[in-house]
Amino acid sequence: MTSGDVDGKLTAGNKEFIAMVTAFMAMGALAIDIMLPAFPDMRREFGMSPDSTDVGWIVTAFFLGVAIGPWLYGPASDRFGRKKPLVIGTILYILCALVSCLAPSWGWIKVSRFVWGLAAGAPRAIATAMIRDRYEGDTMARLMSTIMAVFLLVPILAPGFGALLLMVFPWRSVFVCPAILATLLLIWSRRLPETLALERRRPFTWRSVGQAAREVVTHRQTVTFTLSVMFLFSVLTAYLAGSEVIIEDVYGYGPWFPLIFGCVAFAFSMNALNNARLVRTHGNIPLIRRLVALAIASGGFFLAIAWFSDGSPAFWLYMLAILLVVPIAQGLGPLCNTAAMSPVAHIAGTASSVMATVTTAGGALLGGFASDRFDGTIRPLATWFFVCIVIAAVLVAIGTGVPTRKRSLSTH
Repeated sequence: MTSGDVDGKLTAGNKEFIAMVTAFMAMGALAIDIMLPAFPDMRREFGMSPDSTDVGWIVTAFFLGVAIGPWLYGPASDRFGRKKPLVIGTILYILCALVSCLAPSWGWIKVSRFVWGLAAGAPRAIATAMIRDRYEGDTMARLMSTIMAVFLLVPILAPGFGALLLMVFPWRSVFVCPAILATLLLIWSRRLPETLALERRRPFTWRSVGQAAREVVTHRQTVTFTLSVMFLFSVLTAYLAGSEVIIEDVYGYGPWFPLIFGCVAFAFSMNALNNARLVRTHGNIPLIRRLVALAIASGGFFLAIAWFSDGSPAFWLYMLAILLVVPIAQGLGPLCNTAAMSPVAHIAGTASSVMATVTTAGGALLGGFASDRFDGTIRPLATWFFVCIVIAAVLVAIGTGVPTRKRSLSTH
């Protein structure tokens, strides 16, 4: 067990470290979820139809930027340490948020959101590497799940906070608020310790980065779990891009969207906390196998109610399915991410960058494709969820090997 974690109990200094890392990771979520209540205002200002899904590209463009950004920050953090690239990325995040606020057209909004995502790639990659610097194995999996639970307070609170902003300020205030909060975090980060020792730093050259990247993409466990996270992440991006239009057009509960979205995010958080507890009991890989089976079952339930109701089940039934399948799928994310990172701790920055690019870009593009298939029903979303979960399950089985009956019995 690593320094600062004795008998599973974190010291006060490490609690502040984890809180700070969680806050950095939450910056990306804030830059997405606070925007959701402003979607109708964006449609009106830029002449879109009331049910246009093109507004979802404000999410997709940001995710694409987040996917590419880590290729700079991750290898740089392996060379110069974690803290300096993180601070630089945060400063760029603040500047890009302000530029997005001033963008004159919808095309420029999408471009500026992409660049904003490039800046947000710093905390996306480096925060995970900082956790891996200090923790490993089941301890890392437990902490990542706990961090995810706290991190998911942002989706619970941000849409409601965004709605409150819109009651007082113009809709572009949802761009300014993340810049203000990131500035406060930047000031707090002066207390953030450097986690990468000098003797563990690597050259920042094309050859070094290429060798590290090849090591990542040729390790079976790392590759399969990274791809599984990508498909699981596409479940979230499809939900983020499509949930507002489903609540509005299919069920007519548009004014209640922030509250509904917050309830689902609360389920995310509670599930992540539960996973942090279960990791201690079952271990990371066995827990992943159990949760994958549960995800398939919940995805199958969602698919069934979508198709047997002509795509418009009762609202309570739709919500029940969403509250099952999306939190379970997303709860697998930090566990699978830990399994992917475990074999490549010596190149954590570069490995985190490769994984962030694959999972974020792939998940965003796949999720955007799914949201564009909206046909006035929930059937495309339910079908997409089930397909992605099944593919993720196959990848987990390849990465870990399907346990035999004899091996399973021997563990009891």
